Formats: sequence, C-alpha cells, structure tokens
Amino acid sequence: MRAAVLVFPGSNRDGDVSRALRLAGAEVVSVWHAETALPAGTDLVVFPGGFSYGDYLRCGAIAGRAAVMDAVRAHAARGGLVLGICNGFQILCESGLLPGVLMRNVNRRFICHRQFLRVEQADTRFASAYAVGQVIDVCVAHGEGNYFADADTVARLEGDGRVAFRYCDASGVLTEDANRNGSLNSIAGIYSENRNVLGMMPHPENFVEALMGGTDGRGLFESLAA
Repeated sequence: MRAAVLVFPGSNRDGDVSRALRLAGAEVVSVWHAETALPAGTDLVVFPGGFSYGDYLRCGAIAGRAAVMDAVRAHAARGGLVLGICNGFQILCESGLLPGVLMRNVNRRFICHRQFLRVEQADTRFASAYAVGQVIDVCVAHGEGNYFADADTVARLEGDGRVAFRYCDASGVLTEDANRNGSLNSIAGIYSENRNVLGMMPHPENFVEALMGGTDGRGLFESLAA
C-alpha cells in the first residue's frame, strides 16, 4: 500500500501516523498542502492530527479549501481510501467529504486522556483486524471533538451502519463520562457512503507499540495494509 500523508501549517501528528503506517508495512510519502496532485499510485490519503492553520476561523475550515483538496476528492470519488484523524476528521467534514461538524467540547475545555472505543463495524478496509463490539484502548486530544449533525443525517449514519466507533467505558457501555466531548450518540468516527472515507477523533497512531503504552491502535493500520 502507498499512503500519502498530507501536511498543513500546524500539522503535528504526521510523523506519528507515518510511523504507524510504516510499521504496518505501508510505503509513506509526505504531501504538502499546496500540491495539486497526489503521488502516482496513491492508495490511501491521510489527514493527520494537529492544528492546521492554527485552528483560525473554524477547525479544519481553511485546510478544507487547500489546493490539494480537489485531488483528494477525485481520489475518493474513484474509490480511493481516505483517513482523517482528529484535525483530519474536522477537515473532512469542512471539505464535504463527510457529513456533520465537530464543535467545541461540551465542557469547553481541551481534553487529553486515554479513551476506550467500541468498534461498531468490522467489515471495512479500515477495521477488518477488529471484531464488532470489541473495545479498544487508544487516546484523545482535542478541544473541538463534539460531533453534531442534523437528525436526518444522524438517522442515515445509524441506519446505514456508517458509525465506525463510539466512546465507551472499559466494558463497552456507552456512558456520559466516556463521552466527554458530548458527541451525538457517542459517535467517535464515521464512514462515507461507500465506506472508503473514515473520519475519527481519537488517535490510533499513538498506541501502535508497547513502549508507547498500548497496541490497540495497530489494528487499524494493519487492516489498511492488508
């Protein structure tokens, strides 16, 4: 697999996600936001976490209109894989590749802690290494992770099985304490209609080696590489 990791002014997780991809066996190329084309042979485009453009205007709003985005939209339209993590999820929503918005956390504070997720779908190219209902231990670090969409959009996401992950406790139960940013239906990640685009707020790339405190995030990158 050849992965293109996009880099914007303010990106700070591009190195982490690149390492996670390489550990899974992927070839990784960094692509600056001002490029107008993706490298030949790109299978996966990754929007890493960080604070693109300093989060001015709205998180991801400026990056969602970057020069490279037309090439990313064309890639997704062809069925190419796209992954957005944290700020990357915000960019995908701002660019129209995914529905909904990410708003300020309900407590109005930046949160950074280990986080349990419940896997809602395992029949995708992003999650085949997991099982439905499996609880994985990753982490979150964001100030605007409160997922919101109108009632019809949420109903379609739920009805079409496009919710990828939900915030939960260690037993897989959805609780208010586990959903600290206040996301609707405890949504932590969603898929596009064709399930080739995934946006998620938590950081699986942080937990891919035991030295880092856990390896539950490795399954996502191994699924992609496979």
